Order: sequence, then C-alpha cells, then structure tokens
Amino acid sequence: MSNFWSIWITVLSLLVIAGCFILLRLCSKNTTPEIKEGDLMDHSYDGIQEINNPLPKWWSYLFYITIVFGLLYLVLYPGLGNYKGLLGWSSSNQSIGTEQGIKADSAKAIADATEEGRWVQYDQEVKLADEKYGPIFEAYKATPLAELVKNEEALKVGGRLFLQNCAQCHGSAGRGGKGFPNLTDGDWLYGGELETIKTTIMNGRHGMMPPKGGLPIDDSEIEGLAEYVISLSGRDHDAALAAKGQGSFMKGCFACHGMDAKGNKLMGAPNLTDNVWLYGGSRGVIMESIKNGRSGVMPPWKDVLGEEKVHVIAAYVYSLSHQAEK
Repeated sequence: MSNFWSIWITVLSLLVIAGCFILLRLCSKNTTPEIKEGDLMDHSYDGIQEINNPLPKWWSYLFYITIVFGLLYLVLYPGLGNYKGLLGWSSSNQSIGTEQGIKADSAKAIADATEEGRWVQYDQEVKLADEKYGPIFEAYKATPLAELVKNEEALKVGGRLFLQNCAQCHGSAGRGGKGFPNLTDGDWLYGGELETIKTTIMNGRHGMMPPKGGLPIDDSEIEGLAEYVISLSGRDHDAALAAKGQGSFMKGCFACHGMDAKGNKLMGAPNLTDNVWLYGGSRGVIMESIKNGRSGVMPPWKDVLGEEKVHVIAAYVYSLSHQAEK
C-alpha cells in the first residue's frame, strides 16, 4: 500500500472514532439549560411531547467501551494503513493446531520449513494438500490424455477443477456466453484436439480482430459485408447486398478467415460458415463486430494450477464435446 493511502486510511479511521466520541459527548450534555432534566420540552411532534432526558448511562458507557476497544484493537492489530500492530498479527499467519486433524509431525515439518519457523496457515494447507493429492495428480499427468478421457474418476476431478476455476467465464455446464466460447458444441477457434486444448489452457489465448479488419473498408460497406457473412452460413439474406459485401470481403478478410471463410485455427480466426457466433449472430451484432473489432483474452493457467491439474481439466473439457463417445 502506498504512503498516501496508508495515511488516508489512518486519518479517516481515527477521525471516525473521534467523531463518535464527540457526538456521544454532545448528546450526553443538556443543550437546553433553561429546561431542567425531566421537564417537558416546549415542542412536540405528532402529538408527542419530548421530555428533556439524558441518554441512559448504561447505553452511553457501552459506546465508550466500544471506542476504547476499537482503539486498543488498532494498537495491537493491523488496521491503520501500513501499521502492523504491536502483536505483528496477519491473516496469513494464523496457527492451526492438531485439533484440526493435523498430525504433530506434519505440523512440525511445515513449521520448520516456513520462514523463521512461523506458522502460515495457507502455506501449510497447500503443503498438506500437495502431500495428499500430489501423487494422484502426478499419476493423472503420467497418463496420456487419450486414455485419461476414458477415466471416469479423473473426469470427475477435472469437472470439480473446472467448476472452481473455469465456470466463471464458460458457465457451470461449459456452454459459455457472449464473448466466452461454448465448450460443448465441437466448434474450436484454435482446434479441439486434446493436446491443443491443453496448450490453450496452459498458455492462454489472446484473440483480436481490429476494427474493419484493419482494411480500407468504408462504413458504407459494413452492411453489405455483414450480409455476405450471413449468407456464408446459409441463412436468409439479401442476395444483391451480399454480392456487394463479397467484394469488401475480398479486400483482405480472407487473409484470416480463408478464401472459403472456414477460418484459421493457427490464428484463432473463426469459421464464418457454421452459424456459430462467439459474440452473437444477429445482423446488428455482426455489423458491430466488423465496425469496432473484437478482443478476447483467456489467461494462462499453468502458473495458477500447474500442469498436473491442467492435464486433468483438458481431458474434462474435451469430454464435454464428445459425450457420445464415452
């Protein structure tokens, strides 16, 4: 955290506590000395006349206690910007005891391995999980993908990993959404072979279509070009307008999508003849894609999950579009 934000958070936190104290003190004082405590005030609301009574002392004391508690907490624990507190506690430095099912020898080995012998809960849990599940994933990794897709137990593991890490974009069933590929339809931008899917997950992908394909296409040509693209997948279209759009397509769109418009998996250029649309296939959306271009990024997962887990996920993703073969 930068010094600016550290100071900002510190000052703001202390001001809030000080403001609560000042407000409490003001509310505890008799601001109408001409009217004694317990006497009726000279005004009423909805037929209810107010009595000049102070705040209940027990109620005020509870507020004072919370203020003192808050200050003590901020002195002992982190909460004021970069200040770490007198106890030096952090959420990643909580000890986990043997009552949570951790064997004493394992806990000691982990504690000895951590910096200065300190207990780091997350690191411990990861290490224990690696000790328990690491050999399982190593065995999966050693299994060729062509065999792994036939292993029902491995696919269940891959499905759980998919739900944890991939479903946010592709959906829990892998059917995707606007801008996120459907993994169940057998249509692949970069190829649907087992090793290709694994490479995609490991290294990620960055697909980009520049506005108007980066070609000398005038705005007046976009409607015709969209009509031609629609005609490629056999949909109802205006033949005359599509014929004009074909000329625009030949200005260079074929360089990525191919002369037959069936795409190029090396570049991630989509097949325009199969009526599968990543961003939508209506005329308006197609025109929008041509005019403004598209840019999609899938992040690499090799450093997040490791090759062992990616290997299993790749088998699961492949199985989504090959259910009939299982």
